[in-house]
Amino acid sequence: MDLRGTPHSVKLWQLNGTDYEPQWTPKQGSEMRFSSWTPLTNKQSNLQLFEERMKLVLHWFDLWTDSQRKHLLHSLLMRCTKSQLKHCRDMLNETLPVTRVDFTAVLPRFLSLYVMSFLSPRDLCSAAQVSWQWRVLTEQDCLWAGRCIKRGWFLPYAPKEKEFGAWKNHYISCVSTLDWLTHREAAEMYGTLNHANMGVTEEEEERRKERRRRQTIKEALKEEKRLSMTSRRAWGTNPKSERSRGGSSQTDRSSSEIAVRSWPSLSWPLKTAESPATGLSPHRGQLDGAHMTSVSRLFKATKVSPSLPHTLSAALLLLISNRIPAYELVLSGVKAGVTVVLYDHRGTLSALLSQMERAVSGQQVRRLGLLVPGGTEEIHLVNGSILSERTLPYPDLQEFWVKLRGLVAPGQQGGGIDIFCPLAASASGLALICDLSNLIGLKVRAPLGLATGSFQNILSEWSGGDGGAVPVDQDPAAPALQYMFDSVLLGWCRQAHWMEEVLGQLRNSLELQLRQASVQARGRALGLFLWEKICLDNLCVSRELSEALTVGLTTLSRQGDNRPVEFLSSFLMRWSKEEDGERNQAAGGSSSAPQGLETCPGLIQELPQTTLDWRCSVGREVLHSERLYLGRLSAVLKVYQEPLMAALISNRAILSNADIQIIFRPVAVILQLNSLFQADLQTRLQHWGADQCVGDVFVKLCTKLNVYTNYLNNYINTIRTIDKCREAKPAFRAFLKRADRTLPTHMLSLQELLLCPVWRIHEYVTLLQALTLQTRPGHPDHSDLCSALNTMLQFREFIQKLKRNSEADRLLEETQKRIQGCPSLIEGNRQLIITQDAMLLRSPDEQIPDSLRTFEHVFDVGLFLFNDALVLTRRKLQHTPFTVCHMSTHTFLASVALSSLAVREILHTRYVSHAFVLNGPHRSWVCATEQGEEKEYFLSVLRSAINSSLAGHQ
Repeated sequence: MDLRGTPHSVKLWQLNGTDYEPQWTPKQGSEMRFSSWTPLTNKQSNLQLFEERMKLVLHWFDLWTDSQRKHLLHSLLMRCTKSQLKHCRDMLNETLPVTRVDFTAVLPRFLSLYVMSFLSPRDLCSAAQVSWQWRVLTEQDCLWAGRCIKRGWFLPYAPKEKEFGAWKNHYISCVSTLDWLTHREAAEMYGTLNHANMGVTEEEEERRKERRRRQTIKEALKEEKRLSMTSRRAWGTNPKSERSRGGSSQTDRSSSEIAVRSWPSLSWPLKTAESPATGLSPHRGQLDGAHMTSVSRLFKATKVSPSLPHTLSAALLLLISNRIPAYELVLSGVKAGVTVVLYDHRGTLSALLSQMERAVSGQQVRRLGLLVPGGTEEIHLVNGSILSERTLPYPDLQEFWVKLRGLVAPGQQGGGIDIFCPLAASASGLALICDLSNLIGLKVRAPLGLATGSFQNILSEWSGGDGGAVPVDQDPAAPALQYMFDSVLLGWCRQAHWMEEVLGQLRNSLELQLRQASVQARGRALGLFLWEKICLDNLCVSRELSEALTVGLTTLSRQGDNRPVEFLSSFLMRWSKEEDGERNQAAGGSSSAPQGLETCPGLIQELPQTTLDWRCSVGREVLHSERLYLGRLSAVLKVYQEPLMAALISNRAILSNADIQIIFRPVAVILQLNSLFQADLQTRLQHWGADQCVGDVFVKLCTKLNVYTNYLNNYINTIRTIDKCREAKPAFRAFLKRADRTLPTHMLSLQELLLCPVWRIHEYVTLLQALTLQTRPGHPDHSDLCSALNTMLQFREFIQKLKRNSEADRLLEETQKRIQGCPSLIEGNRQLIITQDAMLLRSPDEQIPDSLRTFEHVFDVGLFLFNDALVLTRRKLQHTPFTVCHMSTHTFLASVALSSLAVREILHTRYVSHAFVLNGPHRSWVCATEQGEEKEYFLSVLRSAINSSLAGHQ
């Protein structure tokens, strides 16, 4: 039945021409070829029919014209899918490869701009004529702004967002109005540099310079001889004859100084240090001003720098602990004449004293500075040795300070000790200063702690020798500035807290691996910097010369003279005459002015000579620091919370409402509480008087410290919420990148701003201690201040406990991840105490005594000491190719409870050194460390942990 002529349904009409009608088969080949019927199920017939039809279409394509062919190709391409079009593109690229293409149409926009940034302004203007696309790119402000700013051409207005080509037009206008002269025109108008030397040969010029140099040396020698003749005594010029007649030591020293001054030398040897102490420069404080002025002139003329003999004693000695954050920065700012002793904080008091004795080489120093960790009540000299009012009577501490007293000059000669910890800010610290001064018979000075911030109390006022506050005018040199330069000290005091955080992490991760490498690197860097870059052996400038140059340059900057060299030379001549006149007037009398540096006005403000109200000064500091604190808290809400809430309200949420409340709600509560505290404090300070009280304001704040308690309890959750949102939400990550470390946030990040309440509690303690110290016991404000101080001290202990618990948990988690195959370590109150790298040894014969037994190195082990167990791991080193770094991996080996562990040391022999035995209930291990100090320190900590564990079981 033929269904083609009578389609009785739509479905059959749609299926017409397909193989869904198996009843009908064409009888002739021509009908199959020219019909639209295509077999779908029979693949062989389908392929044969497709080839026949393709040949037919290609035959037609050969007979068509060019326009018909293009029309067919266009129709076919319009019916193709994306994958088919890509196939056509690849075939065209293979057949007709692209040889010339506009790179601005192919490359991204920023790459095109980067390529055009290497063109000159003339080439950019030529490129703008190529096409509209090139003109848009070559007139971008990012290409022209840098060229204008480099030449000092600034736009007189701020371009709008959609303004186009402003900087290019400004560049063209500046170039078109620029007065440009040729070399000949410039020479005719301004002259040339070598115009005055016309007709003079180089040989004649060299002879003339040599004659001037010799004449200058002769005049300097004549002046030196005249000064030495006027300053010497009329009798006893021979120091040997003076000593033969039984002269005193003081006379001998004066005679030796005169002998040194009477003979000008062009090459004095530098001081050589035979100890770890660093003698950064020669000591210049023992020579008089006239001698240094003349010698400076002499060596300025001959271009040779003098250095004093090493026989002169060190004026100052600075003791620095390696636990001080960024102590390398402190070392770089030490002044001339200061001997530095950098010691290991893990050592002992006897080792520290021996190191100081080697540094001074049996001589006495005028003052001793202690830059060591500490607070307002104690200082930490070495690990486990805390000096406080309670521990000062201990025999070992008293013996140390009595021996230390022999290294410092007597108090009649200006001897004393400067402690950089703010001991004078608290009553107990002040009592410690007095007791220590009475013990050693020297004046002890310490900061009053009136400045807030990390280590910035060093820049505040210092106490006198008896612990009382002394105005700065009575001390011509600030104690801190006697040891270090003001710029370096100010930078270190401001950045020490941030450096402490970073260096703490670096020490934890790199101390075990790169300790020796870091010491070598620091030594090489310091030596390269001082001797090869700065040429310290050729650099020696007196204090008077540096002072004269400073004043001269300051005067020159104020007056703005057109001839700076002539002005500076005339100024130095006048300065020299004035100094000589003042020196001659003072020659008849005895000048007993103390030597030292003047107080830097930028660091420590000069106090009036009238009686100072220290309570008012501390109160103003409280108010000032409170304003800064509230400003940082307000920045959290304005910069972070308000934009996030605005985005949430506008249905373009960056964070959910729950996350915003978790992060910012506690900050808003603290801000509201401290705003009331600031208002009350400001009201009290506006009406300040002798009987004014501020203690009740602090007591009112202390009654609401539960707000801070809730904040600290949720602090860890807040930080983890920020980290989680930052990783999971790219919009929040981009928001933090725009907002962090900007001027509105005081150059701090969100996480750092959330730490401000913790830092503020520590500042409250220091300020309350200073207020309590400056308030007499009978004052009506004394009881409230004491109550508030006790509350703040307890709250500070609470914060420190939270910090210790968080640090212990973090270390435990890192240790769990670090040891492969280790059982669960996070259980109970377990805490990691110390980690030590060692070597596992084995003896072939156990019957031989220890003194004759030989050991072989089996493999490296890691010893992880916890408060209840000791974990032994197998340590493998994996060195990084082409570098000196290596990474260690740990595999769990064994664990022993401390209650069943015994330790025995092996004597040091020719076969083994620094070894010890760990005896467990079923097995023993023989281990050894690289150095003896590591072994002693680890065994002392291990024995202490074993004793604590046994006491806990009992």
